Amino acid sequence: MTDLSRRRLLTGSAGLVGAGFLGGCDAPALSRLATPYDWSNGLTFAVQRWLLRRQPLVREFGPEAISAVFPTINTTDPDVPGYKTSKSLGFTDWKLPVTGLVERPGAFSLADLKAMPARTQITLHSCEQGWSAIAGWTGVPLAGLLAHVGLKPEARFIVMRSVDGWWDSFDLFDALHPQTILAYGMNGQDLPVAHGAPLRLRVERQLGYKSLKYLTQIEAVDRVDGFGKGRGSMVAELGFPWYAGI
Repeated sequence: MTDLSRRRLLTGSAGLVGAGFLGGCDAPALSRLATPYDWSNGLTFAVQRWLLRRQPLVREFGPEAISAVFPTINTTDPDVPGYKTSKSLGFTDWKLPVTGLVERPGAFSLADLKAMPARTQITLHSCEQGWSAIAGWTGVPLAGLLAHVGLKPEARFIVMRSVDGWWDSFDLFDALHPQTILAYGMNGQDLPVAHGAPLRLRVERQLGYKSLKYLTQIEAVDRVDGFGKGRGSMVAELGFPWYAGI
């Protein structure tokens, strides 16, 4: 791991565990616990963070365990003009802006990302819709990209957006985990369009809906209550937990 990720994990996880275990107040909207559902969500967050305080890796499998079928659900080919054009060009014109609380904001092409140190992991994807599958993912550790742009000390959350309008956020405890990667490859091949090409997120310690497909932007921020309805993600605004730890 980079010096940045190691330092931020050590300092960030201590604060998150302390605040989370006492009330979940480092999670978006959990300081406004108004319903039994919110209380249970806050308790889940706090307990998960306590259990994962040493930042363990999720289980990784051998190639023989890769599922013959990995379901494609929800958006599988965005009906967005700019995306269609980029797809027709083999994504050679595509770039990922990284902005916000970083020292060196920039926009990275697929070639730029592929030139960075990569990680390959074969992991279990658990979907909230009741299915699971195993696949191999290759990409840039998010911690590595954030180290490259220089994450500022006041940054506490990473906000991500996708081409189909979805957005989500992650605190540094998960964003800097070594298995949180920006994947451009799947099962030894380029990432298929149906699975989020040219780039998708893999957050292996949370349910599948947190691993956004079709990424278009990354922004480092100090808080997320000013985004949307202040619940930390679009899916949380629809009633799902912001933190979907497994």
